[in-house]
Amino acid sequence: MSLAWLAPIVVLGLVIFVHELGHFLAAKWTGVYAPRFSIGFGPALWRRRRGETEYVLAALPLGGYVRMASREDETMAALEGGSPEGKAPEAGEETRPADWDEEAMVPFGPKPVPSDRWFESKPLWARLVIMLAGVAMNVVLTLVVSTGVFAYYGRSYVPAVVDSVIVDMPAQKAGLQAGDSIASINGIAVHAWSDLLTTIAGSAGKELTIGVVRGGTPVSLTVTPVAQAGANAVTGQKVMVGRIGAYPKDRLERERIGFASAAVAGGQATWAMGTSVVGVLGGLVQGSISVKNLGGPVAIARTSVVAAKSGLESLWALIAFLSINLAVLNLLPIPILDGGQVVMNIAESIKGSPFSIRTREVVMRIGLAAIVALFAVVMFNDIVALFK
Repeated sequence: MSLAWLAPIVVLGLVIFVHELGHFLAAKWTGVYAPRFSIGFGPALWRRRRGETEYVLAALPLGGYVRMASREDETMAALEGGSPEGKAPEAGEETRPADWDEEAMVPFGPKPVPSDRWFESKPLWARLVIMLAGVAMNVVLTLVVSTGVFAYYGRSYVPAVVDSVIVDMPAQKAGLQAGDSIASINGIAVHAWSDLLTTIAGSAGKELTIGVVRGGTPVSLTVTPVAQAGANAVTGQKVMVGRIGAYPKDRLERERIGFASAAVAGGQATWAMGTSVVGVLGGLVQGSISVKNLGGPVAIARTSVVAAKSGLESLWALIAFLSINLAVLNLLPIPILDGGQVVMNIAESIKGSPFSIRTREVVMRIGLAAIVALFAVVMFNDIVALFK
């Protein structure tokens, strides 16, 4: 199988599998009957039953689901595109499945599912655990992968060594020169160029003392960053930031770190990626980020291939980023997503009774329509990008 097919399948498959595994394990832990665990939608390419669950690999690897026993199982099956699985075959219907078991519960046998194993029979806290377990597992995957990357490959950084300065900018006026190694800023040690950027960006108009090493000799310089228009790296919004007009050496270095430091770095990376996704969503709502910037399955596939060609480190980094993306997006209050289901269940708990089947079906169809509309937008963007 070529890399163009294998890389997207590995990346998407792992992220989706971990998400659905969270739902599945939580359902098992809380005692909810889960007759199917499916990766993908549509016709089954492979299926096998173990115990009371059928495991399926389907033809369209754009998602997955865990089917759970429900008083509305037939409605849920229709919305998911499957066949009703809350009943045994009736007279005149297709023949029973090859693994039909007279001692099993439906859909694998004639025995009814006990009401205490329905999803709705569980207390609110248990239902919330089941619905949020997929998101939690994606966060864990991002954290584990990020920590593993730092532990195995080390931490990469751009050293704080000046390559060039811009004429008439604060750095040049202060006497900063090419080849200077920046050791400190306002008495705080500087290790990487990013340390310098962070302080300078937030110090427009403020005098800073920069300690440099020039030819082995320590030199102290005073510089005042000027305010310049910049763009937020996450949302793209215009902001004013401090600049001194200095550029680093185009060199990337690595440092080995222990597992504890790798775990901290992995946690920081997970938080940074998560907040960046939230920032993009906020930008879309505010209108500061265009939907033209969104990518779909084709964009993910192309990025996966590029990452795979770049090496395993890039591929793992992409898996971590897509995993946290899936976690955040699933928290959106869209009925067909986990966040929407959480809202529905909390609303029913406050109401004191479940919504009618008709109401739930309408809400679910609205959610499905929203997802289809989003899918159409990202696919359009993908097609435009391909032609470009």
